[in-house]
Amino acid sequence: MSEQESTPVVRHVDPRHRYEILVDDQHAGLTAYRDREGRRVFFHTEIDDAYAGRGLASILVEQALTDVRASGMRIVPVCPYVAKFLKKHEEFADITDPVTPEILQWLEDRLAR
Repeated sequence: MSEQESTPVVRHVDPRHRYEILVDDQHAGLTAYRDREGRRVFFHTEIDDAYAGRGLASILVEQALTDVRASGMRIVPVCPYVAKFLKKHEEFADITDPVTPEILQWLEDRLAR
């Protein structure tokens, strides 16, 4: 890790249904979602191997969930990483909805398109 390394930047890429994290302007990872009836359904989070072990997934997910709260939406944590993050960060419990079979079926149909 270089001393000049900048603070990671999280950006919302709405047309691609994801939040991305960048380190020194390089793509380092993403968390992907689909929106349904006022809920942002997170289904996949990944950090590139070159950036593993730096806590970037936590930064990414925390900023994404903060953005969801600011937008007035709710969270559905289908992604195992997001679900694990939420267990440790109860400040998001008030805007988190359970993953249901119906949501999983909807997501599967949506991603198959």
